[in-house]
Amino acid sequence: MVQKINYILQKIVSLLVGIEMRFKKNLILDASVKFLKRPSVLIHSNASIKIAENCTINSSNYGYHLNMHNSVKLYADRENATIEIGKNSRINGACIHAFSKIMIGENCLIAANTQIIDANGHELMMETPEKRIHSSDKGKEIVIKDNVWIGANCFILGGTTIGKGAIITAGSIVKGTVPPRCIFGGNPGEVLKQY
Repeated sequence: MVQKINYILQKIVSLLVGIEMRFKKNLILDASVKFLKRPSVLIHSNASIKIAENCTINSSNYGYHLNMHNSVKLYADRENATIEIGKNSRINGACIHAFSKIMIGENCLIAANTQIIDANGHELMMETPEKRIHSSDKGKEIVIKDNVWIGANCFILGGTTIGKGAIITAGSIVKGTVPPRCIFGGNPGEVLKQY
């Protein structure tokens, strides 16, 4: 009985959050996008986030197999920044922060506590490091192609392209090009097996 009540409550919350998200400016959602708990969403007035049909944006620990440390974070908070998430993808407790552009393909699985950010946050400024705190880096596009599975607690850094069907093992740091249909992991990340 308690499980049934929890299930019904989760469905109601999902419906209400979905309605709330549809009123966010520059957040373009297909009607079938499902939200499990409220994500954190921040969009610059000249930026956009697009989420295609049948996507799940999961910020709920209830029923999820790992401990999720925070809700999904979708930030396109710089001018002209874009995030695009392809159909049938599932984002679970991950941070996706675009300074420039992040493209996630169709049928992608992104596990809890993964950080996908296309910039360092601050410029390096090695000649004048005391000014670094007041600087802002520019993003380098991230492209995650179709059918990619990213394990928990990964970092996907700016300038990365992950090929179709690749798997990124939990806890990996990814920068650069990942070939399609491979298992890639570690710190620094490398191809562990190619199919």
